Amino acid sequence: MEVGFLGLGIMGKAMAANLLRHGFRVTVWNRTLSKCDELVAMGAAVGDTPASVVAKCKYTIAMLSDPSAALSVVFDKDGVLEQIGEGKGYVDMSTVDAATSCKISEAVKQKGGAFVEAPVSGSKKPAEDGQLVILAAGDKALYDDMVPAFDVLGKKSFFLGEMGNGAKMKLVVNMIMGSMMNAFSEGLCLADKSGLSPQTLLDVLVLCLVMQHPCCYFLYYQIKQPWLCFDLQDLGAIANPMFKMKGPSMLQGSYNPAFPLKHQQKDMRLALSLGDENAVSMPVAAASNEVCPSPLLPSKHYNKANKHATRHWISGIQESKKLGTWRPGFFCSARGAERHRWSG
Repeated sequence: MEVGFLGLGIMGKAMAANLLRHGFRVTVWNRTLSKCDELVAMGAAVGDTPASVVAKCKYTIAMLSDPSAALSVVFDKDGVLEQIGEGKGYVDMSTVDAATSCKISEAVKQKGGAFVEAPVSGSKKPAEDGQLVILAAGDKALYDDMVPAFDVLGKKSFFLGEMGNGAKMKLVVNMIMGSMMNAFSEGLCLADKSGLSPQTLLDVLVLCLVMQHPCCYFLYYQIKQPWLCFDLQDLGAIANPMFKMKGPSMLQGSYNPAFPLKHQQKDMRLALSLGDENAVSMPVAAASNEVCPSPLLPSKHYNKANKHATRHWISGIQESKKLGTWRPGFFCSARGAERHRWSG
């Protein structure tokens, strides 16, 4: 099966590499063409433009950073629309809002092509391991055609029906995840400032019981990789893989990007806009979005920091409050309809 792949960021590069390793013929494109070099060494071909990739391939996948990039790749000069047509399919796996997906879908269909939105749940490691969760919607025939590729890229694919449902589901999932990470970060900081061990808090939250494998104690307590403990049984009511995976890195202050914080905040803002559209009050999500504004960290770090770097912000806020320098703003929805000022 031959596919095109547009966008070789943290996620796209890992996903395209997986397709190559599983025998797919892949033609790649990225705005910075040098990012294609590693995949070329694995056997990929390179297209000069999105249009040239679509012209060559029956199916083209895109994994782009945000709605603006997704629209640009389709509608700009040398974009997807110049070569999409009858018998060709376009699959956008970027995280965007439903309106963006619908706009792309209508344009592709007017050219005679088929379109599926298929955002994914998961970050760098699941992308590398082919363990993403795919949230697809749109043209069912194209979805069925893409199942062999989806089976390589993910551990589970959901077809959610009409266009826009995939985008909406992804935003809801990332809104929940972002809120959880903020609560987790606050908990680690509160434990630390209260004289408790953050490591012990993590142990209590994960609350694992060694069952069968003698290596599990070593994996969890020594090298801090509890996700490798396949024979552990989670007993805690709020134990979950995200705390297991991110907790050790947070305790070590290691924030190498797997899912950049700027993308997490973009998703939170899109989720808040979705809430506004449906008159759903989301004060917890609004507060979580407001806790991590870019001015608290230099832009070069903000653009690269992982989502679990939230603990850095929480710690800085707590210290600023203690020094009397914290100047909180408003917690607000995307339209500013709900406002709640922090008391210093």
